[in-house]
Amino acid sequence: MDPAELVGLLAETGRLRVFAALVLGARDHAEIAEATGLSPKAVGAALHRLHTGGLIEDAPRGYLPRTALFKETARAVAAPSPVDKPHGYADPKVEQLIGTFVQDGRLLRLPAQQSRRRIVLEHLVTSFEPGVRYPEREVDTVLRAWTDGGLVDHVTLRRYLVDESLLDRDGGEYWRSGGWLDVGH
Repeated sequence: MDPAELVGLLAETGRLRVFAALVLGARDHAEIAEATGLSPKAVGAALHRLHTGGLIEDAPRGYLPRTALFKETARAVAAPSPVDKPHGYADPKVEQLIGTFVQDGRLLRLPAQQSRRRIVLEHLVTSFEPGVRYPEREVDTVLRAWTDGGLVDHVTLRRYLVDESLLDRDGGEYWRSGGWLDVGH
């Protein structure tokens, strides 16, 4: 299936809802109408268009989504993930260290060795602008983005940043107090 065809089939909200209902287990007109809130006429029209477009197929008690076709088409147009995405460090050892623990903008885990952990923390603290005071809620939001899907939680990360004097705090506010500064910008 051509990616443009796939997008065209799912561009209309009703067809997208019907396809989603099928993916989630609805099989016949009544189940799909109940799951989507669409009228039987709208469900029938969407099913007809999805069927003629090849995105769903007949099944013993209704319809089945052709999820393998959907995945194959989506993967064909997905941008390949970069193998080595540099973080901008001139020192290849630091670049390799950061690349080991930080991938796709996410902290996977922290090094056990304190000196290596400090380098990773200095990388992370650059998310905070020097001279700006942040409420704890905002600090947590930034750190949650770093830790999403990793083995370190945002509270532990915040504690390490404070313990390493990269962030200071007072009265529920935090500010950057350490780490290197990029003066090239």
